[in-house]
Parts: sequence; C-alpha cells; structure tokens
Amino acid sequence: MVAKEKKLYMGMGLGIGFIVVLFLIFIPIINNKNCLNYLDDLYNSISKQSAYYIPKLKKDMHAYPSHPMQLTVKFKEETLATQAEDLLAKSQVKVVRSGAQLTLDGDLKTIFESSLEDADLLFHNDKHKLQEKYGYESRRVLYNWWLLYKEMDKDLTAQKKFPESKSLNTILAKGIECSYNYYGIEPQSITNKMGIVIFSLVFYVVYTLWYGFALMFLFEGTGFSISH
Repeated sequence: MVAKEKKLYMGMGLGIGFIVVLFLIFIPIINNKNCLNYLDDLYNSISKQSAYYIPKLKKDMHAYPSHPMQLTVKFKEETLATQAEDLLAKSQVKVVRSGAQLTLDGDLKTIFESSLEDADLLFHNDKHKLQEKYGYESRRVLYNWWLLYKEMDKDLTAQKKFPESKSLNTILAKGIECSYNYYGIEPQSITNKMGIVIFSLVFYVVYTLWYGFALMFLFEGTGFSISH
C-alpha cells in the first residue's frame, strides 16, 4: 500500500544512492586501498605526528635526578630474562641473572634514557639500527622494554617508590608503547591534509543524515508515521 507516492520514491532513490555510495566506499580506488582503509591510515599518520612525546621526555630526563636503586624482576621464561639482561647491560646497569630472575643495581635515570633512545629509533621506523644493536627484530626490542618495565614497576611499588613508579609509567605509556603501536606509520601534519579531513568529517555527517532521511521517507511513503 502506497500512502504518499512522492515520498516513497524519494526514500527509494535515497536508499539506492546510499547503497551505491556504500559500494564505492569499499572499492580499492585510492592507492589500491578502499576509502575506509585510506582514511584509517590518514588519521593514524596525523595522530602519530601529534603523539611524538619523546623529545619532551628526553628533555625531562636531563633534569631528572639520579636514582641509584636495587630491583629484582622475574620473568615467565629464561629467554625473556636473557634479552632483558642485554637491554640493561647496554644501559650500563649491573645485572645478576639467576634463571628467569634478574637482580639489577643501577641508576633509574640511565635506564629511562636508554629506553627512550630505543623508542625514538622505532618511532622513526629505523628498525635497522635496533636490529644491529641487539641482534633481533626491532619491535621485539620495545616489547622486551615493555616487559622489563612492567616487572620493574612491581618491585618499585612493593618498595613504595611511588614517584619513581610514576616516572616509569609515563615513559612506558608515552615513549615505549607509543613507539611500538605507531611502528610502520609515516607521520604527517594535519595542515597538509586539511581539505581531505574536513571533507571526510562533513561527508560522515551528510551520509548519516542521508540514511536517516531515506528510512523516514520510505516509512512515510508506505503509511507509517510517528506520533505522540
């Protein structure tokens, strides 16, 4: 039953147009990528540009006082402990390993600075320098730092070294994790892609309304109405 023929045809036209555009969105027409993948990469690259906290963290480390500490960390596997031992050895920290457990005696500041240097290399996708330095895959290096920091934090908390724990977690979140998650993405400024960004945001709003009006006209055309 057609109650309002004009609105029914409007709704059908909008619905068909919506489906056609949706089909085009999923066709790889931009650098062999579909529109969603292209925009996902674009916003990741823009967000990476704004998430580069490492220079500030390095600057903060210059003013960070020395913190000689003794910590005990334990890993699930001896292999992980061996790789973490190598990280600390290159950070000029004295380490004694017993199976999967490490006892370290050194300066937290030195450890923080060393991990930030490695994180900076990975943030800039410079995997070769990290591989040459440690002898294995670059992302694995940052993952080992992440594991080491998690275990160090447990002992710092147990010793009630809360300010030191806070500093560690800041470097972990803004340095190590950020570099690991953004690896492989080339950063770029939003100002260079402002036109595409504005178009995508406007299109999202228009496309959402498009779908809503298509349904509304279809329902009204077939005699359905909302009342109160």
